[in-house]
Amino acid sequence: MSKLNPKQVENLTEPGTYEDGDGLRLVVKPTGRKSWLLRFQLAGRRREMGLGSFPEVSLKKARQAASAKRSQLNDGIDPLAARDVERAAQREAQRASEAKQLKFETLATQYRDAHGAAWSEKWRKGWLRKLELYAFDHIGKLSAEDIGTPEVLKVLQPIWATKTRTADEVRGQIEQVLDAAKARNLRQGENPARWRGHLDNLLSRSEKRKARKREHFEALRWQEVPELMMKLRANSTPPSWAAQLLIMTSARAHMVRFARWDEFDLEANTWSLPDERMKMRVAFVIPLAEEVVRLVKSIPRDEGSPFLFPGQGKTGAMHANAVRTLLHDMGYKHITRHGFRSSFRDWAGECTHYPREVCEMALAHDERDQTEGAYSRSDFLDKRRLLMNDWSLFVAPPPSLA
Repeated sequence: MSKLNPKQVENLTEPGTYEDGDGLRLVVKPTGRKSWLLRFQLAGRRREMGLGSFPEVSLKKARQAASAKRSQLNDGIDPLAARDVERAAQREAQRASEAKQLKFETLATQYRDAHGAAWSEKWRKGWLRKLELYAFDHIGKLSAEDIGTPEVLKVLQPIWATKTRTADEVRGQIEQVLDAAKARNLRQGENPARWRGHLDNLLSRSEKRKARKREHFEALRWQEVPELMMKLRANSTPPSWAAQLLIMTSARAHMVRFARWDEFDLEANTWSLPDERMKMRVAFVIPLAEEVVRLVKSIPRDEGSPFLFPGQGKTGAMHANAVRTLLHDMGYKHITRHGFRSSFRDWAGECTHYPREVCEMALAHDERDQTEGAYSRSDFLDKRRLLMNDWSLFVAPPPSLA
């Protein structure tokens, strides 16, 4: 039989616990706060379950809730576990509702804004422009969880054969945005834009390789690189140091331009780049030859900047054309910064006996197919270290060996 009445519940102020019956009770705190509590037994254990606060939950509603929980007990259901399931379902419904409201084009813009601080203004605009040209018409108005493999293929297939390099860049951008969406709990499951083990089974890999071969950069003949290095070593300026690091590590220009002090371990002779700094969004470790370590140690450190080569622009890093301007002033107007990677690759192919996969991995090119990748997960770090040591000795021999 019930013991409480609405007026009594409203007027109770003395701290304590007031029974209503069948396990339902009103708890009055010293602060004056009142809340409902249901006590019950399950599998021989006494349990307690909150039913809400008064006056949000009236005496009538508290009795109805208690009755519902006792019905669950009669059916062998744990009310606490059932409530947890219900709350999880509510959270999932809320997540799904929020995810539906955020469209891919919004997520892409947010990704650009979050990661673009270290990009040049030209790259920031170009990054979003490619998605505007090739992706937004197909998937821009879709939520992240509504984008699957068919939707990604609708973006890529029309341009894969004719603009393969651009298509692969767009694919990588979609993969980045969807990975970020998953990290924000806006989608579930595997990324439909990933290449290895997924789209490489659906799109021509030969076209992708052809696109890489079609990419052409004016490069200095490998035989002429030591002479350039000698001139650079006589020039103690940040663009010269950056050019030397670029040549001796065969890194991409943007990797060097935004090189950070905390990426270098000069005891282990390594330069570790996180995935967001890599073109293919896979973290990569570059082994450093002794001459590279000496170079990095000789670079003055600006304590106010995280970069080896700080600058005054929005990015905080050296101007994008600083190295190119230096090379032009030195009379090397016919070559590009990226071309040094070709110089290295030609030297490695003609003058060494290192396996092709080691030479390609030194350029952060992993051309192993899906089957090879499944059985060979090595990044060939030790072999690459020997290769890069030999390259350093060729282009910048110590004075005793010069």
